[in-house]
Amino acid sequence: MTLKILPNNDVQREIPPGAGANLWKSLGDDPAFEIRFAPVRKRLVVVHIAGTDEPIDPKFYVNRGRGFREKDAVTLLAGRRFIITADVGAVGTICSLRADPASFPTRFSFDVAAFSSAEAAEKHISTLLDAHGQSERVDLGKLAQYWTKFPRLPLGKRSKSAAIQYAETSYRLAADLAASPVSSTAGLWLSVVVPVYNAPARYLADLVRSFETQNEEGTELILSDDGSTFQETRRWFETQGSKDNIRFVLNDKNGGIATATNAGLLHARGLWIAFLDHDDVIAPHAFKVVRHALEQNANANFLYTDELVVDDTLKPTGLMLKPAYDPVLLTGVNYINHFSIYRRSRLQEIGYIRTGYDGSQDYDLLLRYLEGLPDNTILHLPYPAYWWRRNGRTYSRKFVDAATANARKALVERFERQRQPVRIEGALTDTLHRVIFERRETPWPKISIIIPSKDSFDLISRVLKDIFERTDYPNFEVLVIDNGSSDQAVLDLYEHYRETRPAFSASITPEPFNFSRSINRGLRAAKGEHYLILNNDVEIIEPDWLKEMVACLAYEGTGIVGAKLLYPNDKIQHAGVIVGFGGLAGHWYMNKPKDFGGPMNRLHVRNAVTCVTGAVMLISGGCAGAIGTFDEENFAVAYNDVDYCLRAHMAGFRIIWTPFACLYHHESLSRGSDKSGERKKRFEQEKDNLRRLHATQTFEDRAINPAYSRDKSDPKIVMPTKLRIPLM
Repeated sequence: MTLKILPNNDVQREIPPGAGANLWKSLGDDPAFEIRFAPVRKRLVVVHIAGTDEPIDPKFYVNRGRGFREKDAVTLLAGRRFIITADVGAVGTICSLRADPASFPTRFSFDVAAFSSAEAAEKHISTLLDAHGQSERVDLGKLAQYWTKFPRLPLGKRSKSAAIQYAETSYRLAADLAASPVSSTAGLWLSVVVPVYNAPARYLADLVRSFETQNEEGTELILSDDGSTFQETRRWFETQGSKDNIRFVLNDKNGGIATATNAGLLHARGLWIAFLDHDDVIAPHAFKVVRHALEQNANANFLYTDELVVDDTLKPTGLMLKPAYDPVLLTGVNYINHFSIYRRSRLQEIGYIRTGYDGSQDYDLLLRYLEGLPDNTILHLPYPAYWWRRNGRTYSRKFVDAATANARKALVERFERQRQPVRIEGALTDTLHRVIFERRETPWPKISIIIPSKDSFDLISRVLKDIFERTDYPNFEVLVIDNGSSDQAVLDLYEHYRETRPAFSASITPEPFNFSRSINRGLRAAKGEHYLILNNDVEIIEPDWLKEMVACLAYEGTGIVGAKLLYPNDKIQHAGVIVGFGGLAGHWYMNKPKDFGGPMNRLHVRNAVTCVTGAVMLISGGCAGAIGTFDEENFAVAYNDVDYCLRAHMAGFRIIWTPFACLYHHESLSRGSDKSGERKKRFEQEKDNLRRLHATQTFEDRAINPAYSRDKSDPKIVMPTKLRIPLM
């Protein structure tokens, strides 16, 4: 069988055919391939699609005998890599399948193969997985093989996606929510301002309908037209009757999103302001739930919600489940976005939306609005109150380079206002951001690197060599805290470094292993301004790892910084610790590929978290002075890092995880297993201690959305049983 792959005009080869990879570039928002096969063919088709720069959202049109129709389309949740299988039958008169790799301009690889047997197809898939790592697998099932005029029999409905189930459950709970007594939201409390430009009439009708069905008093909708030229848009405005709570601002000239939005703001009368795009929709009961949250938190300054991602026909395709407010994460990605509720008085104070930030005007507004507000007055409402119609037609998708540049301009200005000179580089996703703090004449502070160790020559010799020869940090001391090495090679190694490196010391005290006690001994002997706790089983990858960790202390209030750690097979070992996982605390997204981005690609930028691992942990001098020593009695070996981080968190210190300091971690090679004998007994006792001292069974970690499960490292969406209303 010969497959024919026919790209449309929105697709262009990235490299010439035969150059070793089937790479393509999307030139618009509708890249598509028609996959054609002969009437007699191999029955199993395997499609491999992968985004090269960012996650993609493939869509497949299944020909059910009536051509390519939206009702027969299958839209996949955004991801990096997909393997799609379909059974097209060995014989048939339907000879085509359509694949749309993404709904926006991007680069991707696209390969198709066909096989006669399931065994051959699975072998090919195994080869793909070995070569490229984890992929989302999707089976389109057995497709129609013949044209027919007979109706298809109802053979059972396809199960609903987690996104649909979660949204439906949330809206059902909201419908049952009793209206709260009105106090702080009395009168006209909310104005929704929407800039409009050349919008299809059905988009505007969907938006207005979603507003009207809220049935919540004290709200108004303001549509500010930016000089639309489409007759359809102009005619829609002309045919709308006047309503007290829906008003139109018709601007003669096209001035851009910022200008049109500000024109609408001048007519807004509500205590609070929300912004929407003209192609988006307000979710059922959103106003009721938002109002309830504001009544419960009268001193709040800002509120943002989760989002349901929908396609052009409003069919749900995914969820944007956000963490609690994290100003560090916000400097890497605008994860807040819509549906956001601003105080009108503060918007007036900061001068509304600024022009000159096209594509990132919302981001610039957020950075300016939130600056200086107490963190606890910024509320996250974990309710999918907003439907984001993801159709690839927004400015930031079409003109991503300009939008990214404007976002970085806004970030630079944000730090300049705080007298912190910075420059902004691309993160692990190019369109996201990494803040580089300019030190200029400021010297790097002295860091005391504390390494607990015993024997294990191969490990300690490697980590010392990496520190002294592969680390470009200019000012540090190394303190090895040894609990009784007897290996002469290790003792000779210590002596060598004592003679050749003035910044090195090794203290040997024969005693049972107690990680907390070793760290405390190191802290007492340290002379640095800050302290780096380092396992002896780590391996340095890039020389700037320590500079990156120290640089993160520039974020206000930071007390602890953790690194990204990989297993030797390049799978993720540490991307932050979530308190409550398994009733205790655990690393999330363990064993994912090293470039895995996680929700909203947040693992490609810096995050504030509640805990990081003690394998590579930087503690500021201020934090160490305030929190004190590690707990030698309750956490001799396990969970000492969690305990220390939780104490720092409760004291108000910020804890940051950064993907830009990345090291290998050969976990626990020098210590052995905790799964038997006295070690197991001690491990179980330290679990009990963590539960007793920190109530981890009920702890709700602000770094993770409450919709995610706590039972595994790779959390799944769980259905809500009640609405979660934040409290200050």
